[in-house]
Amino acid sequence: MTGGSSRLIESPQNARAKLWMALGETRGIKKHGAFLLAGRKTVPEALKRHTAQFSAVLALHDKDIAALKPPAALERFVLSRALFETLDVNGTGFPLLVGRVPAMAAADFSKPPKGLELVCALGDPANLGAVLRSAAAFGAKRVVLMEAAAHPFHPKALRAAANAQFELQFLKGPGWSALNDPKGALAALDGGGETVEGYKWPRDIRLVLGEEGLGLPAGLKARRLSIPTTGAVESLNATVAASLAMQAHFAAMRKG
Repeated sequence: MTGGSSRLIESPQNARAKLWMALGETRGIKKHGAFLLAGRKTVPEALKRHTAQFSAVLALHDKDIAALKPPAALERFVLSRALFETLDVNGTGFPLLVGRVPAMAAADFSKPPKGLELVCALGDPANLGAVLRSAAAFGAKRVVLMEAAAHPFHPKALRAAANAQFELQFLKGPGWSALNDPKGALAALDGGGETVEGYKWPRDIRLVLGEEGLGLPAGLKARRLSIPTTGAVESLNATVAASLAMQAHFAAMRKG
C-alpha cells in the first residue's frame, strides 16, 4: 500500500516476509534483486538523497514510519516484533528500507578507464564495504567486482560502507585473464612493489585489489605498488592499503 497507509505483517510465513528474510544472504539478494538497509543515520540520509533507490519501509510502529517522512510512493509495512528483529540484524530498532539492487553491466577492459577505477576481488563483505567507503571518499566512481568479490549490497557491506554504494557505479568483472591485455594504465597493490610515494599517478587508471590471503593472480601484468611502512608489521590489511593508495591518487590529482 502507498499514500500514507501501512500494512501489518506478523507471520514469517508471509510471502513478503520470506523475501525480506532472504536478503540477509548473497543468494537472496541476487535472486530478488533487492536489499535491506539499516541504520539510524544511514536510513534517513539514503532516503533523502537516493529516494528512487527504495521501494518500501519496514518498522515496528506506524509512528516510526511517520517520523521518517517517506514519500507516498514507498510501500509501508508494520511488522511484528519477532519478524522485525529477525530482519534488523544490526539491532538498530530503527525502520528498515527495502532497496533495489542497480543493474550491473559487464566490465570491458578493452576500453580505457575514466578516472580512478577500482578492480576488486575482496570476498569479505565487511572488507568490501570499507573499501567502497574509501572509494567514494577519494573519487573512484567505478568499481569492477571480480568473480570472487562479495556482493556490495550484502548487509555487512552496507553497514561498513555507510551509504557509499549509492555514489558508485558497479560493473561485473570477468575472469582474471581478461586483464592480460587491458587498455590504459593498470596498477596493483603488492607489498613488494614500488612505493606509491614515488609513483607518478595518471588521471585515468585501474587499481587492482586481489583476494584476501591469495593476493594477486600469478602473471598479472600491472605496475606493482606498495604502501611504505615502518616494517613493524608484515603487511597492511587490504582495506587499509587500498584506502591509502586511493588517497595518494586523489592527492596527486588535486595537485594537478
